[in-house]
Amino acid sequence: MSRLEFMNIHIDSLTMPEALDRVSCLVENTRQSYVVTPNVDHMVKLQKDAEFLEIYENASLVLADGQPLIWISKLYKRPIKEKISGSDLFPQVCRLAADKGYKVFFLGAAEGVADTAAKKLAGKYQGLSVAGTLSPKMGFENDPDEVRRVVETVRTASPDILVVALGAPKQEKFLYRNKESLDVPLSILVGAALDFEAGIVKRCPAWMSRCGLEWFYRFCKEPGRMFRRYFIDDMKIIGLTWKYRRSKAP
Repeated sequence: MSRLEFMNIHIDSLTMPEALDRVSCLVENTRQSYVVTPNVDHMVKLQKDAEFLEIYENASLVLADGQPLIWISKLYKRPIKEKISGSDLFPQVCRLAADKGYKVFFLGAAEGVADTAAKKLAGKYQGLSVAGTLSPKMGFENDPDEVRRVVETVRTASPDILVVALGAPKQEKFLYRNKESLDVPLSILVGAALDFEAGIVKRCPAWMSRCGLEWFYRFCKEPGRMFRRYFIDDMKIIGLTWKYRRSKAP
């Protein structure tokens, strides 16, 4: 079994090729399935947000986003094979979609970003079919009329894969509350991946990601916005690591 118990959720221990095979199977054989990619910040939020936890419990595929989760899994003696972030998975899914003829819809990011990302990815992956793009206005999830408009736009486009880049847990909750109405075979929650592919935000160097320093890179770029997340909220992962290690001890 690829699914491993990890703190209060389960994570699929897969390599990138294995994850892409699973993605293809989900597109072709299911309706309303979705992929989540937990990171340290998600793990902290999952301790107190019951709806967020329910979303994770019902996900079709759960992939570890962040080297710290890989390290913790080794400490628990249930090692996860590979870090697969939403930002790493997203372009590979676009390549898969181009090869398989899947239609993809990009939902999220600031005005124009999804369009730019779509054009760049279509140039990079010959044959990629982008069913549409949409950047909803800030706070749209609190306006029932706007939610209906977004859902209808996606549903009319009839994509095989919906890429949602609204930030967590907003993107997960929007998708979970509306997946029946959207009726897309597979949705993938990717955070800032559209910004990266559009070139709006620069990703950290690969060596920093491998060393678990992506958080530090992002903090250096946006210290004001990221200080509380990384140095206050996410520090709770240390206590959680110990808590769940003790609770699983024989």
